[in-house]
Amino acid sequence: MRRVVFVVFILAALAFTKTDTAVNTTSVVVSSKSTLVVKGTTNVNAFSCVFDSKRLKNPISVTYFSNGQKLKFKETALVLDNGCFDCGGKGINRDFQKILKSETYPQIKLILKETSSLEDKSDVQTLVDVEIAGIKKEYKIPVTVRNNGTTLINGGLKVCLSDYNLEQPKKMFGLITVDDEIHIDFNLVVE
Repeated sequence: MRRVVFVVFILAALAFTKTDTAVNTTSVVVSSKSTLVVKGTTNVNAFSCVFDSKRLKNPISVTYFSNGQKLKFKETALVLDNGCFDCGGKGINRDFQKILKSETYPQIKLILKETSSLEDKSDVQTLVDVEIAGIKKEYKIPVTVRNNGTTLINGGLKVCLSDYNLEQPKKMFGLITVDDEIHIDFNLVVE
């Protein structure tokens, strides 16, 4: 019996021991000079929807801790209001909002989970959850980080509408169809 109590005590003590996990909290401001563009194609044409970065909710809270060569993040998200995208015209803006199910899910969330340096210190592998229309998917995204007074973060991501249970819209009795794959390109200026 004493042996069982001793083992339980050791396991309990180890469960509350943290190594190299000092939690840090800060905040950052994503500058209005930043760009975020959603690009797609149809069987006829290409389109791009530009996010109005002046309407970002700043500052963004960042909570992180070091875990070996990685930084792990908690509750660090870039929240994009769907209504802040401009696709170049009222009709396509309306279609874009409909694709994203904006009435029910008015925001896209990019949730930073982890970063790790690659061989070139300016290249970073990030682990990000992308939440669209209430569905969250995890992606590994290589990004380039430059720091010269302000931090510049560049990268891109390919997602499929079908991964988020989003229907590809059809126009003109099905003659024009949006392709399933879209690209999200970002160039964030962080202060």
